[in-house]
Amino acid sequence: MNDMKTICLYFQLHQPFRYRRYRFFDIGNDHYYYDDYANETILRKVADQCYLPANKILLEAIKKHKGKFKVAFSLSGIAIEQFELYAPEVIQSFKELAQTGCVEFLSETYSHSLVSLKSRDALQFQIKKHDDLIEKHFGQRPSVFRNTELIYSDEIGSMVCDLGFKAMLTEGAKHVLGWKSPNYLYTNAINPRLKVLMRNYKLSDDISFRFSNHAWSEFPLTTEKFTGWMLDMDSNEEIINLFMDYETFGEHQPASSGILNFLKELPNTVLKTKTLQFCTPSTIIETLQPVSSVHVPFPISWADEERDLSAWLGNELQEEAFNKLYSLQSRVEKCDDPEIQKDWGYLQISDHLYYMCTKFFSDGEVHKYFNPYDSPYEAFINYMNVLSDFALRLDKLVPENETELQLSTYQKMIDEKDAKIRKLEAELKKNVLTKRVDKTSKPDDKSIVPKKK
Repeated sequence: MNDMKTICLYFQLHQPFRYRRYRFFDIGNDHYYYDDYANETILRKVADQCYLPANKILLEAIKKHKGKFKVAFSLSGIAIEQFELYAPEVIQSFKELAQTGCVEFLSETYSHSLVSLKSRDALQFQIKKHDDLIEKHFGQRPSVFRNTELIYSDEIGSMVCDLGFKAMLTEGAKHVLGWKSPNYLYTNAINPRLKVLMRNYKLSDDISFRFSNHAWSEFPLTTEKFTGWMLDMDSNEEIINLFMDYETFGEHQPASSGILNFLKELPNTVLKTKTLQFCTPSTIIETLQPVSSVHVPFPISWADEERDLSAWLGNELQEEAFNKLYSLQSRVEKCDDPEIQKDWGYLQISDHLYYMCTKFFSDGEVHKYFNPYDSPYEAFINYMNVLSDFALRLDKLVPENETELQLSTYQKMIDEKDAKIRKLEAELKKNVLTKRVDKTSKPDDKSIVPKKK
């Protein structure tokens, strides 16, 4: 890569399946949990405002610059499912991007879940399910992993390396890096075979959070100004990892702010410099040498000022929901019911825990923006109601212990007897009605002729 600096432009794309208001009295009576109207409405809106126009801009840029412009994506399995349901043209637009050879699709958890904190086997299951879907639609088998919300630790990285991945993306958290810069390639502290790409959060957030902020001292942000900042960086620094939500372009930052035009002009401005280039994660790890390992003893993420797990596991509500959910895992694995498996995947979506966050200060506005509930407590109650109903369904199919097994057996017998009784009652009712009809029917003429004495 000579003396050039490399830009790694990566976008996360995810949309959750949102739950309807599921009340206490629904438990045991109604097993459908989803707000189909909200899911379809929101997905269509974001597809029209962001995914489709932004994909068109990227495709035009790739063609214009004849392969010099490259980007990376991760799409959660949950998001792809919603595209299949509500906006299949989005999948088609990603297929067109994939066919250029300039777009890399990364691996992640199918359900955009926190499963990496709980179980290696369950993580492996979700990764395989996700990567099978990516390969089916886009013809690529991912070799670089990006965990949900860039969650990473030494232990998680080592586990991901053992699963066959060459590199992993994470946050360039200041409390982890200290005096080090995120603008180099690193390795995992336990297993140095895994390369680690760390997000330049300042430059990334300049686009994703500050772009339309009129109070920001650097407003308005132009591609010339942004490119100038990258050119002014230390000449020894090798990579600039710009990682952000794809919804930044047209959704979080509205089209009226000029964000889509910024995306369109950025490749032009960058590639004019001759000293900046775009590369995908796979190309970077094959070309650059790591400068050292990075030590991350406790999990980090790209969320909030803390850059930790507190957005999802920062209070007792979240901890209780998280632990209750995964206490069911071993039994779910024994269950082959397709509806149970589908609902289990949707229950693991990390957004449900995010809605329960009780931060009201530094990042409260960000959480409020993404939250469909009026309060974190309402989010907790709704989720636990759904989880309670799910657990009842699971108890019937995979009892937890010997007592429950006996109860399940007795319940099955009772259900079978009830069904038999209902069937017999229906037959009896039918026979009674038939006899009544016979009695009230008009007799024939012979029956009313008097007998001769």
